[in-house]
Amino acid sequence: MDDETVAAAYDARAAEYIALIGSIDQMECADVAMIGRWRDETAGGLLDAGCGPGLWTAFLAEPGSRPGSGRDVVGVDLSAELLTAARERHPGVRFESASFRDLPFPDGSFGGVLAWYSLIHLPPDELPAVLGELARVLAVGGRILIGYFDGEPRERFAHAVAPAYYWSAEALGVLLRDAGFAVTDVERREREPGTAGSVRPHGAIIAERC
Repeated sequence: MDDETVAAAYDARAAEYIALIGSIDQMECADVAMIGRWRDETAGGLLDAGCGPGLWTAFLAEPGSRPGSGRDVVGVDLSAELLTAARERHPGVRFESASFRDLPFPDGSFGGVLAWYSLIHLPPDELPAVLGELARVLAVGGRILIGYFDGEPRERFAHAVAPAYYWSAEALGVLLRDAGFAVTDVERREREPGTAGSVRPHGAIIAERC
């Protein structure tokens, strides 16, 4: 799907989306723990690529185990409605409208990029170019954390908001290596019953910019 279609789909269902997963308190504990560890182990500024209503961006901006770090955190998204909500809910955090295909940041701007379930709507043949753009804004040694629905790679399914695609650690690992990353960690688990997205297995992959 193109950027405009995805943005319109999320704008139309923004209130519903925020009600379902608009707060850290609504997130599965294992997700919070994993992203918290990644945040605390990643030096430098952080980019939340596909920030939605800003819950993870605000979480990344917390000091965690690195008090006084003074790191910069920015969230970007395509949905105007979700960005409005993010700015209202987290007034001390920076949010910008931007596409993954052409990010408005210089090369090597960040130490880490979080793409938590935000690459799922990209047609598979467009993902390599986007990973290349995310690599561009990462400093050498920077780290990316991607969350995704684990399944048959490139298989399309009817996501609640817009069509999406399954991936696997193996398939994403190939694309990440081609984009200049080295995979350092992978995770696959079933979702806890009753949580958002619980009908589909969860996958996550961490890679370092070479």
